[in-house]
Amino acid sequence: MTFVLRSPDFADQAKLPMDFVHSAMGAGGQNVSPALQWEDAPPGTKSFALTMYDPDAPTGSGWWHWVVYDIPADATQLPRGAGAAGGAQLPSGARLGRTDFGSKEYGGAAPPPGHGPHRYIFTLYALNTDKLDVPADASAAMVGFMIHFAKLGEAKLTATYER
Repeated sequence: MTFVLRSPDFADQAKLPMDFVHSAMGAGGQNVSPALQWEDAPPGTKSFALTMYDPDAPTGSGWWHWVVYDIPADATQLPRGAGAAGGAQLPSGARLGRTDFGSKEYGGAAPPPGHGPHRYIFTLYALNTDKLDVPADASAAMVGFMIHFAKLGEAKLTATYER
């Protein structure tokens, strides 16, 4: 068994469709989070966490676009739009974390024009804990730190985008 993350909205290594591109900063997309599906989580998984990260952002530290944690172990998907502010479409108990946009919601791709292709890495982590012990306003880096110590496995899906 291989822990796998996929999306019905785009293929691994494919260009991110405009629906999932940010609507701000001149990017012109719809800023809707894509649907994600997974299977074959490692034995002992008690919860999941999901991040979307752009290592190519010209910041010196990349850019966190989406953070979701405390996803229940029996979940196998996030529906399209689950990253909307408030998290109404998330599985019960799941929490949205603060992104580098400064909000608790999905923030789509928005690379600077002419900067070349950026990678948007969706990583689903299988964790050995039901809940991450982080404050409600924790940064993506802090959530990532706690994920590191609870990680049983991870599955990745990468999209690209440039403008």
